[in-house]
Formats: sequence, C-alpha cells, structure tokens
Amino acid sequence: MLKKCSPFLLGILLPFFPLTTFAWGVTGHRVVAEIASRHLTPQARKAVTALLGKQSMAMVANWPDFIKSDTTHKYDHTSSWHYMDFPAHSSRPQFEGLIQKETGENLYVETASLIKQLKDPAVSKADKQFALTFLIHLIGDMHQPLHVGHPEDQGGNKINVIWFDRPTNLHRVWDEHLIEFQQLSYTEYTQALDTASVTEIRQLQSGTIKDWMFESSQLADKVYALTQPNEKLSYRYNYWFIKDLNQQLLKGGLRLAALLNSIYK
Repeated sequence: MLKKCSPFLLGILLPFFPLTTFAWGVTGHRVVAEIASRHLTPQARKAVTALLGKQSMAMVANWPDFIKSDTTHKYDHTSSWHYMDFPAHSSRPQFEGLIQKETGENLYVETASLIKQLKDPAVSKADKQFALTFLIHLIGDMHQPLHVGHPEDQGGNKINVIWFDRPTNLHRVWDEHLIEFQQLSYTEYTQALDTASVTEIRQLQSGTIKDWMFESSQLADKVYALTQPNEKLSYRYNYWFIKDLNQQLLKGGLRLAALLNSIYK
C-alpha cells in the first residue's frame, strides 16, 4: 500500500538525509530524471507538474533512496523495490521464467504496479505523487546493471574492490564512483548526453520493461566478467565502461519519458 507524502514534504526532507550508497547516486538519478523531463510531451509535462508542483523531476528523483534513512521505518517495505537479482548468464527464456515466477515486491513487479496506479483515475493525488516519485527513481535503478545483478553477492555489494586508493565494493563503484569520476554536475552531464537524433531516440525508447531489464542483466554479466574481487580499479576501468555508463543513463532518461508520455496521452 502506498504511503502518502506530498511534494512539499519531499522538498523539506531532501536536504536532511545522508548521502550513502544509492543506485546511480544522487547525480545519476538526477541525470536520468532531467533527460526524461526534456522529452515529455506537453500533456505529460502538464500532468507531472500537477503532481510535483514547483519541484522538478530531478529534485525528487532521489527521495526513494533518502527514505531508507527514515528512523520510523515507515518505508522499510519499499527496500526490495529497487532491484531484482538473476543468476549469471541467464538466457532470455530463463530470465522470462524468473520474472513470471517471482511474485514478491521487486523492481519489475513494483514498476508495473506504479504505472497502473498512475493510470487509475480512482487513485488519490497523494498516492499518485508517491507513485510518480518512485517510478522516476526505479526506472533509473533498472538501468544500473547491478540492480539486476547476481543474488549470491547481492548485486556486487559483497565484492570488495579498490577504487583508486579507496576501499569500496563493486555495487558502489557503479552507484557512485564512476559517475563522480566524470566531475560533472547533473545538468552538465545531461547536456553532454542528451544529443541523440530523433531516430536514435525512437530506437532507444523501443521495447518493454522486460526488454530493458534483460539488457541491464546482460551488462551486469559483462561487469562481473571484467571485475575481480579485491582488484584495484582506476583509469582503465573507466575507459572500459564509460560508454556503457553513459548509454545506460541516456536510456534510463529517454525510456522514463516514453513511459510518462504513454501514461499521460
């Protein structure tokens, strides 16, 4: 069941939560949301503004991570919404079978639920605000490959590595360190990435949520294959993955826009 929280309250809460390990980190989620905001139809933009008010999509994009620090535990039930694990090298039929079999609260199930709620005229405005904020966030999570990583290492959280001289884990490298290494604000990063042609945009927006998650799981396999436990990662790692990183951020933003444009036709 949705827990109500107005956009005004979101704006009050954002500055006070610590910036710990979040999918794509603060900058990455804002990049995805900002790209999406640039590709909304007039109808979708109007509907999003009606729910978020003066707050931008980029500025609410991290709230579903910030609430993990809520000491009242009001939102503990949402923790499993951010990911769905798959065995290494899952084929498409295996992947499909796991998605169909899994009925718990996970990235796939909850994304579909949020879309359904946003389309439902009977859902209250407060609940739709919550649903929109989470959808903005979860589409970003969906394109961070280790949010569809392997279950035995909790999406790379149990794989210790060194980022330059900093002990960390593989999940956090993809959540934060690679993006931080680019040394760009979210608006600068958005400007750099959002250059696709109309034809390219249509290609990147094609497919279904299942297709997008399967793409991410295949990228996760590549990440695992090119990363060893306790390995020191630095410039070469960035060189290997910068294209994948940028493509995932762009895909997340464009696909979020496509979903919202479809919801608010």
